[in-house]
Amino acid sequence: MRLVVDLNKCQGYAQCAFLAPDVFAMHGEESLVYDPRPDPGQRERLARAVAACPVQAITADGLDGSPEAAGAR
Repeated sequence: MRLVVDLNKCQGYAQCAFLAPDVFAMHGEESLVYDPRPDPGQRERLARAVAACPVQAITADGLDGSPEAAGAR
């Protein structure tokens, strides 16, 4: 699984950090930090975080659990 956040799009709403705090965190008031290769056990939380982003700044490859995505690690 691989995460990419378009930091130019991100507006710091922090919905992702609220829904998946082990993967996303706010550094200061507006700077997002995240783990680009999160643990697969976070899949459900990540799906919710991606869906909750109001500006759709988060892209996640491998959230569907397909074998191709798992082999990409």
